[in-house]
Amino acid sequence: MNTESLFFIALLPTLEIQQYANEVKSYFDQHYASRHAFKSPPHITLQPPFRWQHDRFPILNESIATFGRSHAAIPITLNGFGAFPPRVIYINVERTEALRTLHREFIEHLETSIALVDPKEKSRPYAPHMTVAFRDLTKQNFKLAWQEFKERSLHFEFTASHLTLLKHEGQRWQIHAKYPLKEEE
Repeated sequence: MNTESLFFIALLPTLEIQQYANEVKSYFDQHYASRHAFKSPPHITLQPPFRWQHDRFPILNESIATFGRSHAAIPITLNGFGAFPPRVIYINVERTEALRTLHREFIEHLETSIALVDPKEKSRPYAPHMTVAFRDLTKQNFKLAWQEFKERSLHFEFTASHLTLLKHEGQRWQIHAKYPLKEEE
């Protein structure tokens, strides 16, 4: 019997930035009764959740590793907060050409190398972000929280040096594997 697991692939920030993002998530939990964002570590999604069979894991593993070996680490800038009304508040990720290119080439690589395709991902513009509140944030609390966060300043810069594969473990997403991006020459 072969089973499937739910995975997604993302860029994770430094531990310092993850700690800050988790503090923001805690604030949303305490002040706006929104804790759903705790189900995954702070991240920037590259490939949204998908199902993959356990016996085919080596194929997925090798595809991600191959991409990582051929693509350089990229700088990431986090600047302020953003929202997708009526429920999502996130740390804003600057949409740089390097990030858009990495995303586009990664999505194309997964499609050509292992036939992994997300039709929604292909049909909409890439909107990188780091979610701090969503799903269980009520519309009323969204309005209150957005008033509080829309002008709040935040600025971090880091180098995204790994692709991270996350696996859903029943209640939450856990880091399953990390794949280094090549160092600049």
